[in-house]
Amino acid sequence: MRALKNQGPSQSLTILACVFVLAWVGMTCGEEASEDQELAIPVIKDGQTQIVKRFEDPDMWIRHDLWVETEFDSDGDGKLDRMHVDVTRQRQTDTEGLKVPVIYTTSPYYAGTSNPVHDYLWDTRQELGAQPIKRKDASPIKRKGERPIISKSLVKEWVPRGFAVVHSSSPGTGLSQGCPTIGGDNESLAPKAVIDWLNGRAKGYSSPDGNEEVLAFWSTGKVGMTGTSFDGTLALAAATTGVEGLEAIIPVAPNTSYYHYYRSNGLIRSPGGFIGEDIDVLYDFINSGNETRREYCNCQVRDKEILEHFDRVTGDYNDFWAIRDYGNKLDHLKAAVLMSHGFNDWNVMPEHSFRIYQALKKKGVPVQIYYHQAGHGGPPPMTMMNRWFTRYLYGEDNGVEKEDRAWIVREKDDPSKPTPYKDYPNPDARPVTLYLARGAPERGGLSMHKAGGQGRETWVDNFSFSGDALAQAEWTHHRLMYVTPELKRPVHLSGTATVSINLSSDNPAVNLSVWLVSLPWESGNNVKITDNIITRGWADPQNRRSIRKSKPLVPGKFYTVKFDLQPDDQIIPPGQQIGLMIFSSDRDYTLRP
Repeated sequence: MRALKNQGPSQSLTILACVFVLAWVGMTCGEEASEDQELAIPVIKDGQTQIVKRFEDPDMWIRHDLWVETEFDSDGDGKLDRMHVDVTRQRQTDTEGLKVPVIYTTSPYYAGTSNPVHDYLWDTRQELGAQPIKRKDASPIKRKGERPIISKSLVKEWVPRGFAVVHSSSPGTGLSQGCPTIGGDNESLAPKAVIDWLNGRAKGYSSPDGNEEVLAFWSTGKVGMTGTSFDGTLALAAATTGVEGLEAIIPVAPNTSYYHYYRSNGLIRSPGGFIGEDIDVLYDFINSGNETRREYCNCQVRDKEILEHFDRVTGDYNDFWAIRDYGNKLDHLKAAVLMSHGFNDWNVMPEHSFRIYQALKKKGVPVQIYYHQAGHGGPPPMTMMNRWFTRYLYGEDNGVEKEDRAWIVREKDDPSKPTPYKDYPNPDARPVTLYLARGAPERGGLSMHKAGGQGRETWVDNFSFSGDALAQAEWTHHRLMYVTPELKRPVHLSGTATVSINLSSDNPAVNLSVWLVSLPWESGNNVKITDNIITRGWADPQNRRSIRKSKPLVPGKFYTVKFDLQPDDQIIPPGQQIGLMIFSSDRDYTLRP
């Protein structure tokens, strides 16, 4: 974690050992342009595409669907899978020869999901290292939706501005053929095929099994992708293929590694709000595809590939997870990337965008990041998205790539008004190391001064207490808490805190949870999302040397465990104290032994 030089006395952290080195239905209504009527064309002003009156009326848009043929057969029927695609475009693409770039999003959610998901989550009440009890089966999904429209998202924003909008259902969902694989190669190659079709390199058909071709004669071939959560993941997945024509992407809260989504430093750790979810649950949640192929997909993908290799016993990283880590697949990525994420997203956590942002900077790919202070989702302001897509899809030299790389919404600001910074973490920040001073079962100290003779402090794991309750407790044996003096000036924390802890346990396996909090703890109806939790992290001490290989602890023996908390950028106001809380089972995220 880094603290800005000019924001007050050294207040970002390391410890004790705890270190914070912090379907074709064409509507061609109207007539072709008369000789004395100007052709409708996109308008660009101040570096952004503008709403064009002749593009604005939805009744004049052309909507149709088709199936694009891919290069894979993931459902084992001996035929190449076809993806269901819809198109919304201006009527002038038919009547006036207009060609436009494309805003494209693909998703597994359009045709519905298996609800309620909480009925078939894993039971987290189990001992660490034990085989989990088989979970309940999910209810089959009854597919929803009417052709030719897959989704209406994005059309009102982008079609009036001179873009076509394209949607597709991901493999094994909706009317798209194939199997869902949750991060498998087919989920990258499917949107690649759609982009190839938009560039005339792949074939589109008017039916899932016919031979009547549909051409994208209206497309310039320039494509931008966006989407939130899984949809943002698929935008990044498409970009990793290096497909020609995909010029820019704006992934919002993307899951960039399924291991980082369902595990943390070797620990089995659920995404926030879905305790007991794992990758097989997500498979069942989205499996809305062809009922006649579901048995095959369930057997080959869920039961053989996922359940045999996801390892819900040790939590170790392995080749199954490596294939589903897009950080390992960036070699061919060349599209300009604008990441968007919330620092308080405890579902898809903020590290997901940060790790890709850092890697793409090293590659020299045009990249910026927009961080806000809220939770899951939250796209950049429309002006930012417009400038990004106008620059890379229309080729308008608006200078966006020369602007500051990081855009952060400050705590009390409107999300549409982020503060620009040269980079993230803030280049003006410096590392600060903080140390612990004993105080258990009450609160100990947290300061820059390393005091001697601190000895050892202990706590007892008890998952029945929530992290919130432990943070508020003045006295408890179920956590350790170390607190700074009251801040006299604002302290700006920017970056990633690293904790280093010397610990021992009386069991060969334990959960390890760490929260960085702002005290006093606020409660009531007016609490802001930034008021209490600054950041947090989790780890398995058995994976202290490698996330690929866990090694049981010898009871009573001390080990050094070092790991990062989630990245953050927050200004802590004067009058607050920064607290470091160390405990074991986090009932909302970890297993509950």
